[in-house]
Amino acid sequence: MAGTAIDAQAALDARYGRTPSAKRRDRLLLVIGAALVVLVFTAWVIWAGLDNGQGSLDAQDIAHSVVSDETVSITWQVSVGTGTPVSCALEAQNDLHAIVGWKIIELAPSSTYTTQYTEVIRTSQRAVTGLIYRCWLA
Repeated sequence: MAGTAIDAQAALDARYGRTPSAKRRDRLLLVIGAALVVLVFTAWVIWAGLDNGQGSLDAQDIAHSVVSDETVSITWQVSVGTGTPVSCALEAQNDLHAIVGWKIIELAPSSTYTTQYTEVIRTSQRAVTGLIYRCWLA
């Protein structure tokens, strides 16, 4: 009776692929998959660590003031590594969010990490806001 139970179990294992070679194959695939995940994670950590925050740039709107129907004053700050030249595009918008003024400013390298700037730009009609469109490393 015990022999037939073992034979029946062996037959079921063979039928459904639960053989020693299948177990080895599954274990090998699991080890290879885990090794690939570890390799990709390690490569990402090295890549992110080597970047070390170099070249990071942050620009924030501080204030705007509508000076007249033809001009708007924009105040903003730029945070970037010292000695790094930056360019910024400023825009003025009307009450329909249409761009009515645009100016690209080249900022000289600064000796401080965060520097505040104010610029007056001309508009084609009365603006209701002035803001930074975007800044980039020059």
